[in-house]
Amino acid sequence: MPPMKIFIPLITILFATLIATPSFAQSPATSPATESAPSTVQPATATGQPNPQEMMKQMIELSKLNENHRLLSSLDGNWNFTIKTWMNPDPNAKPQESKGTATRKTVMGGRYVMMDVNGRMQMPGEDGKMKDVQFKGMGLEGYDNMKKKFVSSWIDNIGTGIQSSEGTYDPATKTLTYTSEMEPLPGMKSQTRELIKIADNNHMTLEWYENHGGQEKKTMEINYTRSGKK
Repeated sequence: MPPMKIFIPLITILFATLIATPSFAQSPATSPATESAPSTVQPATATGQPNPQEMMKQMIELSKLNENHRLLSSLDGNWNFTIKTWMNPDPNAKPQESKGTATRKTVMGGRYVMMDVNGRMQMPGEDGKMKDVQFKGMGLEGYDNMKKKFVSSWIDNIGTGIQSSEGTYDPATKTLTYTSEMEPLPGMKSQTRELIKIADNNHMTLEWYENHGGQEKKTMEINYTRSGKK
């Protein structure tokens, strides 16, 4: 279920509880408010019921932006890219190469970044021959304060699934690392690893690795250059 459908009713319930039962929230049986991690809700009464005020406080705290959201927003703008893919089982075969454009835009008050991608790639047609096709993709990235992880989803015009992944950021190497599981065909699951290396404000690289049978192989590399210096 989408988070929005859960979040709004929960806020409504909490407000209703606070308004309808102020004496309950402040009764002698209520435990005093204590400093705690945002992910830990403190019990309010001897019955073990959650303290609505504490829940609301923690939800507000978890909704705040931080340096992780600002990191993603710093990559907003228009980008040109070159892409290499290694799909041929022959390890000596040259990679396929193509070009495209990407636009990144912060949405929802700085909480997420949307990315639209346009390019061309070669794919086999119904006759088995390779041909150029228009490629379109859309990504959504964010930082989940609850999970303390970067989160990402991806859709495109050559599939019907939604690819979801979670990741971390290493400030020393300026690298985002995402991991996920892929199943392009029934029963053909593989673990994936995605590295986004931020060289500077105007250059970044994406490396995509797939693990098949315990062996990891690099299958894609994208080099981005900002269109217009920042």
